[in-house]
Amino acid sequence: MTTSETLFARAQELIPGGVNSPVRAFRAVGGAPIFMQSAQGAWLTDVDGNQYVDFINSWGPMILGHAPEVVLDAVRAALPASLSFGAPTRREVELAELLIDMVPSLEKVRLVNSGTEATMSAIRVARGYTGRAKILKFEGCYHGHGDSFLIAAGSGALTLGAPDSLGVTQGVAQDTLTVPYNDLAAVEAAIAANPGQLAAIITEPVVGNMGLVEPAAGFLAGLRALCTQHGIVLIFDEVMTGFRLAQGGAQERFGVVPDMTTLGKIIGGGLPVGAYGGRADIMNQVAPAGKVYQAGTLSGNPLATAAGMAQLRYLHEHPEVYEQLEATSTRLADGTRQIAKELGLNYTVNQVGSMFSLFFTAEPVNNLEDAKKSDLPAFGRYFHAMLQRGIYLAPSQYEALFVSTAITGELVEKYLTACRESLLEAHALAA
Repeated sequence: MTTSETLFARAQELIPGGVNSPVRAFRAVGGAPIFMQSAQGAWLTDVDGNQYVDFINSWGPMILGHAPEVVLDAVRAALPASLSFGAPTRREVELAELLIDMVPSLEKVRLVNSGTEATMSAIRVARGYTGRAKILKFEGCYHGHGDSFLIAAGSGALTLGAPDSLGVTQGVAQDTLTVPYNDLAAVEAAIAANPGQLAAIITEPVVGNMGLVEPAAGFLAGLRALCTQHGIVLIFDEVMTGFRLAQGGAQERFGVVPDMTTLGKIIGGGLPVGAYGGRADIMNQVAPAGKVYQAGTLSGNPLATAAGMAQLRYLHEHPEVYEQLEATSTRLADGTRQIAKELGLNYTVNQVGSMFSLFFTAEPVNNLEDAKKSDLPAFGRYFHAMLQRGIYLAPSQYEALFVSTAITGELVEKYLTACRESLLEAHALAA
């Protein structure tokens, strides 16, 4: 038995499902999860000494690869001054200035401890600002584990959702509408069926949680126009896409400015952090300036702000990073697409900037129902074949891959060679 397997057996006696976040359990692909010990640059090392090229990058934040010196130096410098104050610090002000400078929609911003905290808070602020109760989200978009977001789709565009998790009340579900991503007509119908009742529309501007799905032409601009017309707060959840798809996130890349934005991942440089912000008149509703309450003992943590600011400043000062990431990711995506075609699979590969997904379906993937057409058993076989070849992918068909600047041309070739062999193996095993 490997050390990973031994640890997983121990963990299952102590931790629900043996993991502290569900996707890590490998349930979607089978087998036992790999326990990691260290990482450097593009490489992960597990507790058994095996090494893997990392295409998860802690689900996004490691845009400069693991343990970049610029971030480690900032944390080392901050470390002796104490780990937490529960009082204001200079660095919180400086990080807020940097965020506002880089993200088009931000006029004021509040730091929190996670993406989930950011989205929960943004929804509350939107409700407080508008005096309305209902929100609209899109099927397959994930905004953390707040009650309002764990809602399954209703039977049609006009129906209210039902709880998708035990512990979420029907009352909460009744205030959440769900429609398919990339379907503006369904959004219009939902607004018309609930006149003057929607506080917010929240979306991942580029979806990373049903696999990588990009917005159709005009979709984001259409949401912006509908929200302006009906007095609805438009929230872009840029926890994944913020500072990854461009310095100013997806809103810069697509030229559509929301009313509010939620952030996480990259702004902590690998440490737990989140933020939400937007128009000043909306953010002035937040206590102590206004009557929408939100608080957090560790918000603006000195180590998290040090790490985040070092990483953001580096990105801000080196815009060429985005050209490198785009070129590397395009090589990976185009190469994957070509390999699948040569093997007669014609699988769909979606890519935006340094995020991409290989869907095990030949049909285009524009929403959750399209993604669900994927051959999940084949994906599971492919995942394990890649793992055996030293490539660490997301252990789910429904998660995007993230590319870091540490992925060299040599590692692109290593990935593509493994991809070809693994696709052949995955389908040979099924034959």
